[in-house]
Order: sequence, then structure tokens, then C-alpha cells
Amino acid sequence: MSNETKDINLDETAKTFIQFNKNKNRGKQFYIWITALIIGALLGCSGYEPLNEFFKFIATVFTRLFQFVAIPTIALSVMTTLSELGAKKNTGKIFASTITYTLLTTFSAAIIGLLLYITFTPGNLPINVIEQGSNTSGLNELKNLSYYDHILSIIPNNIIQPLISGNVLSVIIIAAAMGLGLSYVPATENKTVLIKLLYGLQELLFTLIRGLIFILPIGITAFAAELSAQVSSGSVIGILGKYTAVVLLGNFIQLLIVIPLFLSVKKINPIDTFKKMSPALAVAFFTKSSVATLPVTLACAEKNLNINQNVSRFVLPICTTVNMNGCAAFILITSLFVMQNAGFELTPLTMIMWVFISVFAAVGNAGVPMGCYFLTLSLMSSIGAPLGLLGIILPVYTIIDMVETVENVWSDSAVCALTNKSCEKKV
Repeated sequence: MSNETKDINLDETAKTFIQFNKNKNRGKQFYIWITALIIGALLGCSGYEPLNEFFKFIATVFTRLFQFVAIPTIALSVMTTLSELGAKKNTGKIFASTITYTLLTTFSAAIIGLLLYITFTPGNLPINVIEQGSNTSGLNELKNLSYYDHILSIIPNNIIQPLISGNVLSVIIIAAAMGLGLSYVPATENKTVLIKLLYGLQELLFTLIRGLIFILPIGITAFAAELSAQVSSGSVIGILGKYTAVVLLGNFIQLLIVIPLFLSVKKINPIDTFKKMSPALAVAFFTKSSVATLPVTLACAEKNLNINQNVSRFVLPICTTVNMNGCAAFILITSLFVMQNAGFELTPLTMIMWVFISVFAAVGNAGVPMGCYFLTLSLMSSIGAPLGLLGIILPVYTIIDMVETVENVWSDSAVCALTNKSCEKKV
């Protein structure tokens, strides 16, 4: 055997060994997360108030840390990707694929929600219950919300304010404009320095994200304990069992059946994809924010699924704000439920119209905790529906929001994988 052949064999052996260890570490990480989840749930059931307060503190710390890196991650990902892809023909294909899969999955979620609502139509609540809901603290302050105001809030009037306020859609608009502009700037030393600076900042952020993921089992323990304490105290148990069941059933059908079908059609293993994205899905469940989860989603997509960075860093920030499967289903079911209780006539044409309203409203929703709730409140206010029911729904929305966010991040991951598959020979 020649030395050259030995070197080749040694290289291949090293690659195999590294890949084996990567897979092994992923398996270990998965079991560590599950263990942290169980420990947190058990500790949260203890009922020991000082311990619950401590876990609440830790959970808040982790949420703030993810929010800290989320907005810069979105801005830099969009800018660096578009600065490279903006002048290339395949950018249009990546964007078109992203929007196509987003609309397909979001419409399917809304249609499933409509079919479930028709099948298991929740009954009307007593008037006194609705009136009690109207007294929910802070609800009346939101009655004057306008959907047009929501759209206007997306349009940035300066660069700094969206970053400070965490207005994700505004940040994406600014970053996309700058990234595209940079792609058409003539090649000069200044352009080279600026692009290197952006990539350097991005590498720094991803280093911080990897550090967060490393210590995340501590956060998962705290998140699980906090949720367990809430359930034990009864604070998330409401009287709207049938309504809640319809919303959650729609989410689970989309999450466990529809999205895997989309992946299977493109010959992508949904079980393997789900397992590799499980860290991001766990973070989504506890943070209730697809924006806060984005750093972990990006890391999992690139490290575990081996998604092309040009695709992941373009698709995922966009999907985080426009691909809202769970939100579309919630808006539709909740709007129909409120209108039914308010005496609105729900004709087939009305319900079909609300499928489209729900989808396009969800596309414009912010990927933050309770974003769908406030958007539904705005829509109901605009048609003059009584808002008391939304006050009744509020206590159970914690669980709904958690499941919705998992569905949204899972759909984001699927759209990213599908787009990567469609464009893999062109990026």
C-alpha cells in the first residue's frame, strides 16, 4: 500500500470518526434535554414557592438572552445573504420557493382548522361568563387597535427604533434593503471591508448562540418547572375545553401529519428532520416566540440538517415572521368562535372568506409571545364583535401559544429543508 493510499484511507477514517462522534453527541444532547425536561417538571410540581420563584428567574434570564441575540441574528443573516445572492438569478428561486411552501402549509393549517370547527362546533357560553371575560385586566385598553395600525407599524421611519423595540418585520425590511443595496454596490475596498465586518459580527453571534445551546439544559429545567407549577396551581386550566381541544387538535394534525407529508413528498425523512430540529422545537415550546428561537433554529438547520447557509440564513429569518401555521389556525377558529357567540351568521361563504383573512393576517403577524392573540383581538375589534370571549380564552392561551410556536418553528424548518432540496444544485 502506497503512502498516498494510506493518507487517503486515514483521511476517510478520520472523517467517518468525526461524523460518528457528531451523531453520538447529537444523541447525547437529545437525552440530556429530555432528562432536563423531566427533572424540571417534577421539581415544578413540588409546590415549594421559593424554588418556583428561582426557576421563574432562570427562565426569564434565558428568554432575555435569546431575545438579545435574536434581532441582530435576523438583521445580519438577511444582510449577508442578500449581499451575496442579491444580484444572482437563484435569489428569486429561493424566495419563490419559500413563499410557495409558506402559503401551502399556512393554507393547509387554516383549512384543517375550519374542517375541525365545522365537525366539533363548540357551543355558546353563558352571557355572564362572557361579561366576566370583558373585565380581564388590560383587555379594554386594546379595543381601539386597528389592523391598519398594525401594518403601518411595520413600515420603518428610522433605522434605530425597530432594533430597540424589537419590531422584527421592520428589521427585515431594513436588512433586506441594505443587503440588496450592498449586492449592487460596485466592488471596492470599502465594500469588501463592510462585508467582512458583517460576516465577522455574524460569526461572533453564532459563537454566542453555541454557548447558549451548551448551557440550555439549565434553561429547559427552569422552563419545565415554571410550566409544571402553573399547571399544578390550575392557572392555565380554563372552562373552554371543547374550543381548546379543537385548536390543539388542529395544531397536532398539522404538526404530526401534514408537515411530515410535505417533507415525504420531497423524499426528506420527517422523523430524522424532527429529531435533528428537536432542540429548536423545545426552545420554541418554552419561549413561545419563534423570533427568540431563531438563533437555535439556524444552528440546528446548519449543523444538524446540513442546510446550505445561503438558504438557511435567507429562508429562516423570513419564515420566522411570515410562516405562521399555528397562528392561522388560531385566528380562524377563535374568530369563528367569537362571532358564533356574538350571533354573527356563519355562512359557508363567510367561513371561506375568513380562511383567507386568517392566512394573510398570520403572514403579517409578529413572531413574539401572544402575537396571534393580540392580532385576533384587533380583527374582532374591527368588525365590532364583543371582546369578552378573548378575556375568557386568555388563561388557556398559554398552552395554545406553546403548541402553536412549536408548530410554527417546525413548519419554518420544513420550509427551509424543502427550499434547500429544491435549490440544492443552484446555491
